[in-house]
Amino acid sequence: MNKKNILCIVGTRPEAIKMAPVILALKNEPWANIRVLATAQHRHMLDQVLKFFNIEADIDLDIMRPNQALTKLTARLLLGIEDVLLAEKPDAVLIQGDTTSVMSVGLACFYHHIPFGHVEAGLRTWDIKNPFPEEANRMIVGKLTSWHFAPTESSRQNLLREGVLDTNIIVTGNTVIDALLMTAEKDFDIGIDLDKDKRLVLVTSHRRENFGEPFHNICRALHTLAEQNPDVQFLYPVHPNPNVKDVAHEFFDTCANVYLCEPLDYASFVAAMKLAYFIISDSGGIQEEAPALGKPVLVLRDETERPEAVEHGVVKLVGSNYELIVNEAQQLLDNKDVYHNMARGISPYGDGHAAERILNVLKGYFHDR
Repeated sequence: MNKKNILCIVGTRPEAIKMAPVILALKNEPWANIRVLATAQHRHMLDQVLKFFNIEADIDLDIMRPNQALTKLTARLLLGIEDVLLAEKPDAVLIQGDTTSVMSVGLACFYHHIPFGHVEAGLRTWDIKNPFPEEANRMIVGKLTSWHFAPTESSRQNLLREGVLDTNIIVTGNTVIDALLMTAEKDFDIGIDLDKDKRLVLVTSHRRENFGEPFHNICRALHTLAEQNPDVQFLYPVHPNPNVKDVAHEFFDTCANVYLCEPLDYASFVAAMKLAYFIISDSGGIQEEAPALGKPVLVLRDETERPEAVEHGVVKLVGSNYELIVNEAQQLLDNKDVYHNMARGISPYGDGHAAERILNVLKGYFHDR
């Protein structure tokens, strides 16, 4: 088989984490010539992950600007990606997730008739404005994709419901579990001086739909929990967005048992998840990763496109509801039965071989041609 040019695209930290196993697997294939494009929707956090996995970007759009509107971001992405496609002439393009980078890549590939593989396809909340703009991005990309690499059977059913041909859907598991298992088997240091004799609650919150009053409610709830549980420590790596950072420091700078820090690199964050008693987060990736490590998650969202962990009882939706956050977190701290029911180590999102399945689909496609 002649060498095929595969363009792998990453824009944000989660995309880099979930694409890393695919990129590394393809780099070992003699038939594949891999080129990596970074849109750099998250500059610093993206670079950390690529460095950790020893992946270098061959092309860097460096697309992000301060306070950039989604319209301008989309326009700049489309123009930049088109230039890359014309120069690189890839035989196939792979990208993961639901960001504006993903939607723009899918549209550009459609315009130029280039086969496009969507890693983690089929996630849906069925509310186009929640999460915003991710749900719309997913729905748009779902109409443009050549290979839908669905992480779960539920995701496959979502795509069938939208009229996607069954032959174009491949249930692979989620590549985030591939990356997690590769990392969790090693012992990394968080780099923060924590009391090993105290239980740790890990917190993350950064989603756009929680900006404003919802995020204030979340911070009030966390502040109450910290006051009620002085023997528990809370670690909150704070996202650099001013809508998050400024409010978080306003609430917690004087809270003795709440530790605010800069965003952790990937290895340190995995180490923090391993140490955590449970996690409070609005992150999609954490809903997938934490159950595999046996860590309960209270999700700061009203809806989730990852219902499998909720159905298994290892993740619970609490939204930005002050009372619900406080009550559910206190239950986990006080009631061992409640805690152990959620800390069962169930991983509905994969077995660590998702990248291998994606590779085999591409290899079969090009071999047949």
